[in-house]
Amino acid sequence: MKVLITGGAGFLGRRLAMQLLARGTLSGPDGTPQPIDRLTLLDIVPAEGITDPRVACVTGDIADPAVTRGLIDAGTGSVFHLAAVVSGQAEADFELGYRINLDGSRAVLEACRAAGSRPRVVFTSSVAVHGGDMPAVVQDDTALNPQSSYGVQKAIGELLLSDYTRKGFVDGRILRLPTVSVRPGRPNKAASSFASGIIREPLNGEEAVCPVPPDTSLWLLSPRKAVECLIRGHELPSDALGRQRAINLPGLSVRVDEMVAALRRVAGEEVASRIRWEPDAAITRIVASWPGAWNPARAEALGLSGDSGFEAVIRAYMEDELGRPA
Repeated sequence: MKVLITGGAGFLGRRLAMQLLARGTLSGPDGTPQPIDRLTLLDIVPAEGITDPRVACVTGDIADPAVTRGLIDAGTGSVFHLAAVVSGQAEADFELGYRINLDGSRAVLEACRAAGSRPRVVFTSSVAVHGGDMPAVVQDDTALNPQSSYGVQKAIGELLLSDYTRKGFVDGRILRLPTVSVRPGRPNKAASSFASGIIREPLNGEEAVCPVPPDTSLWLLSPRKAVECLIRGHELPSDALGRQRAINLPGLSVRVDEMVAALRRVAGEEVASRIRWEPDAAITRIVASWPGAWNPARAEALGLSGDSGFEAVIRAYMEDELGRPA
């Protein structure tokens, strides 16, 4: 069976690829386990550090229908659609956000429809599909009400995937990711980038800037658990999802000052003191529009789980990315 990961050079895409290769099989369109014969990683830059002969790294524009049609055919059993322009960049560059996040998603779905094999499609959506006047705890059926271009693009992607599933072109699964922290590497243009930076940079001996107030609440998930949920979400029987294809993934509702306190407990005062508080109104406006907590009961009933606490998230980052126990 062929498997495609869009955004395959990103940190989640690479982590997911490594887990799939180690696993060796996935449920095919008919629900039976199939060996992964070919794993294609599509991105605008080549994926690095993966040498398995089953892997093909392809560079290309996901919004170009010729690219997606060249990668998705009747032998494609699974698509993990992770590729996206991140929140802050999508807000700053209106045209780019819609071309990648909307036109790119449509190109993937149209290629799946043309292939005719009804592949399983896992779409990573976001907390940003909610906003405005929200309940204290967002439910799975809380109305979509995005307050940013990125949120709108993700919401449209959810609706498209649900309709292509209803028509029988794909077997779609929409996994609404919390903010993923702690991300490795350097800061990116996501409005939520600070949620990793205020942990990652101090642990690396560098100063970090927090652009939001200390009492800002975030819904967070570690990279370990994010990849685990992507695979488990893919493996869910279609009947278990029914007509509601979107799942709010389990996570942690944590305030930024609580994140800093957890860092202090794990790594000490010297590390935590490397954080500076410098308000940024644009980032605060975007982040404040996202839900700080949601009800994960449906996800948990389906066998998905989040992290035990933010200290565990920090320790996992130190073990996985810094190679040292915490």
